[in-house]
Amino acid sequence: MAQLHDLTAIEQLSALRHGEISPVELVAHYLGRIARLDGELGAFVEVTGDAAVERAEALSRTEPLGALWGLPFADKDLVARAGVPTRFGSRLHSDFVPDTTADQAAVLDEAGGISLGKTSTPEFGLTGYTETLIGPPARDPWDPRNGAGGSSGGAASAVAAGLLPLAPGSDGGGSIRIPAATVGLVGIKPSRGRVPFASGLDGPGGLAVAGPIARTVPDAALLLDVQAGGRPHAFATRAPHSGPFLDAATVPGASARVGMTVVSPWDDAEDIRLDPDAARAVEIAAALLQDAGHGVDAFAWRPRGYPEMFTTLWRMSAARMALTDAQLELVEPVTAWLAREGRALSGADVLETLGGASVFERETIAAFAPFDAVLTPALALSPRPVGWFDREDAARSFAQQVQYAPYSSFVNVAGLPAIVLPVTADASGHPVSVQLIGRPGGEAAIISLAAQLERRRGPMGHPGIWDRDARLP
Repeated sequence: MAQLHDLTAIEQLSALRHGEISPVELVAHYLGRIARLDGELGAFVEVTGDAAVERAEALSRTEPLGALWGLPFADKDLVARAGVPTRFGSRLHSDFVPDTTADQAAVLDEAGGISLGKTSTPEFGLTGYTETLIGPPARDPWDPRNGAGGSSGGAASAVAAGLLPLAPGSDGGGSIRIPAATVGLVGIKPSRGRVPFASGLDGPGGLAVAGPIARTVPDAALLLDVQAGGRPHAFATRAPHSGPFLDAATVPGASARVGMTVVSPWDDAEDIRLDPDAARAVEIAAALLQDAGHGVDAFAWRPRGYPEMFTTLWRMSAARMALTDAQLELVEPVTAWLAREGRALSGADVLETLGGASVFERETIAAFAPFDAVLTPALALSPRPVGWFDREDAARSFAQQVQYAPYSSFVNVAGLPAIVLPVTADASGHPVSVQLIGRPGGEAAIISLAAQLERRRGPMGHPGIWDRDARLP
């Protein structure tokens, strides 16, 4: 018998609006699952059960208005919520309780969502794995011996395990797509400028944007609509858009031309080895798209000068953190290394890197311009065991992250939209994902293609921890 968490987020919303379940019942269901299962997963760093129940009771006395009315979610631990500890994945902020709520959380509140707490993230969201000094690692519900990726690792673990119907994340170098692909979910990194309160336009290189993590393409599109429309734009630059993204996920679009490549910008600088299952997933996705009437063509892409440029951009991002020398002794070695390396950069280094990023953006957009979307692997390797990433040798850790996810960060530098979704499974039954990269402002096109892939792929099943309730005596 299907349980509430078996329903998609959109199906849960329908049940809420038709009075088949109440917000109180839905919140209680998810809080119960968190209490039973999260001890094994490390998806949450803070559960705000009392506040969630109080809000659910208040919403139950109102009309079902708002795109997320009565639907649970959780804030990433980089996002401030008034009165709730916000640790940024760091022991430096173990006692920090903000008195204001950030737009990333407030927008979902205004849409009728109910926060159940904070999902785990690596320190300051700097790494592609979620292992910290302040709590347990975020784990993959398909195989809890493995990590859930990062930096939105807790959010992805929670959604994959049925502890949340969907979750917001942020992505500065793959932080939505890496964990989503690791645990077999849908994750969307929007175009630079798409989401007003996390546009990327106010940071070095324009890297970090907000986006959704969900089980299905329509669920992810629903949350992206809320995020993209929740605030007026603060910058003159924004991605063009027409119509809800949810429409693109439910109404098939016109025939598209899709480019296909397994080349990454790191190939000449790091030991990139593509797992056979990841290569096979790209071939399966290409065949499914062709069966749907789309043209798929392999194309040659030879990006130039990327590794050194991105490494410097990442150091620049860390250098912005206002950490004293004493505090640098208390943070993770990777954090301290990035911050110190960033502070050692000269003004000429910074200007040269920003100029190089602009050139890379233009060249990548030009190379991808003949296509409505570009298909790549989502990850190069299968999910990594907890502890696989070297947390003491920062340079080695950085190289390992590149080897695991070489197809992620360049999309941020180019400012393009991208979506990851599972299309097949390996021999153990674990999902294997691909990535579709769109044109500037081209979220609707890649959402449409991903939804068609999802329908043709068929059901993927659930991770073992998902339906444990059904197996309990």
